[in-house]
Amino acid sequence: MLAKVYSCAVLGLDGRIIEVEVDKGGGMAKFVMVGLPDTAVQESRVRVRAAIRNSGLSFPMGLFTVNLAPADLPKRGPAYDLPIAVGVLAATNQLPLESLQESVFIGELALDGSLRHVNGILPMTDFARREGFRRIFVPDVDAAEAALVEGIEVIPVDHLTHLVNHLTGIVPIAPQPHRPVLSETDGQYPVDLADVKGQEHAKRALEIAAAGGHNVLMSGPPGSGKTLLARCLPTILPRLTEEEALDVTRIYSVADQLPPDTPLIRLRPFRAPHHTISYAGLIGGGRWPRPGEISLAHRGVLFLDELPEFGARMLEMLRQPMEDKQITLSRAAGAVTFPTNFMLVASMNPCPCGYYGDPVRPCTCSNAAVQNYQKRISGPLLDRIDIHIEVPRVDFEKLSDDTRGEPSAVIRERVQRAREIQEERLREVPHASCNADMGPTEVREFCRLDETGHQLVGAAMRQLGLSARAYHRVLKLARTIADLAGSEQIQTPHIAEAIQYRPRHRFY
Repeated sequence: MLAKVYSCAVLGLDGRIIEVEVDKGGGMAKFVMVGLPDTAVQESRVRVRAAIRNSGLSFPMGLFTVNLAPADLPKRGPAYDLPIAVGVLAATNQLPLESLQESVFIGELALDGSLRHVNGILPMTDFARREGFRRIFVPDVDAAEAALVEGIEVIPVDHLTHLVNHLTGIVPIAPQPHRPVLSETDGQYPVDLADVKGQEHAKRALEIAAAGGHNVLMSGPPGSGKTLLARCLPTILPRLTEEEALDVTRIYSVADQLPPDTPLIRLRPFRAPHHTISYAGLIGGGRWPRPGEISLAHRGVLFLDELPEFGARMLEMLRQPMEDKQITLSRAAGAVTFPTNFMLVASMNPCPCGYYGDPVRPCTCSNAAVQNYQKRISGPLLDRIDIHIEVPRVDFEKLSDDTRGEPSAVIRERVQRAREIQEERLREVPHASCNADMGPTEVREFCRLDETGHQLVGAAMRQLGLSARAYHRVLKLARTIADLAGSEQIQTPHIAEAIQYRPRHRFY
């Protein structure tokens, strides 16, 4: 007897419906699986056989042929255990075929018949809904994640026996309720900008960066607060919208990095990879392409501490994702695209010892050592960073002062107002929600300067040797400063402040 069950595969961040065809024939006991299964899928036959028998069900003798269609698409992972088991039960008349209609089955089976977690539940559920399926059966531990998708019935399954009782009408399983939208109190940050002593100019720069989505590079001696400032940046960014939260959660679901008991990412990501990270870990990749740190930082912050310690080739690989807001990974099995719309925040010491230019502690590095250290960061990469700031050491008087600074919540309100202005301005521009996303056309339309502004920018380009890219970034930064000030037009003070965030020379 032939039975057909539907499952789903994940390709990048999208899904693909997989038809699991199970045919029961006579003859000697054998289990044949075709359709380009990998080792984990091939081992499903062992888990399925044991799970069916340990669930009090029958696994009769005979030839079982399982075809995973389309046959030219490689299959991987244990998510096909459940649909294969359901297909075997249907092919042996232990389940009615009509109960399998308009349903998708996903899950890994333990040998006792219980179901285990699988990654990628959210994108698979969303794709099944778009393909017109009415319900999806998922492991009980993943049901809350699947219920983030509206328009499809989510059935949580904790054991194969309970699934059989549900499909035969003996004991129905209650569907998982759809999760509500985000609330303003979802999630708390462990740090606050009010706890940062001094560094008022750096706080101002971070506020501008958060308001427009601009990249930042901080340079200063060890212990001046660069890392703490970077970790505080997500606290002043606007909270994730429901669409953005689902976008981020989809990436973490595919990467299997959703925190326990957290089906929905509520806080903006903050990723801080170590400088020893591999290319695939940072950019993404592998035999089966997976998202890297630049994609896990989507809609959030990618913090590169000790920037010169990262390999030169690795830093150069960031240039294209920073411009295009996405990266396409091409492998023999195919090409997948991951989003990379992140804010880059980097920090560095000015020299190997860290004290070049420090007024208190003398630098022990030679001029050649200082230049070689700073040359590790290329000009094209620096050109893509909008805000360059120095973070000097903090005086004792400021450190010992008990007065707290402006809290992150207050700054976030100003940032939110500026973002709302930008969203309204760019509502007709696809894939643009903040000033950093503007292209040359939008810059020409929304960043008009008066005669004084033109003269100031022209003088800056000649004296600082700004490139065309840097010119556009100065205009976008000035537009953000004007939005924070509530000004419809870019004024000369806004341009002057934007120019001061450009590096004065190649070496600090």
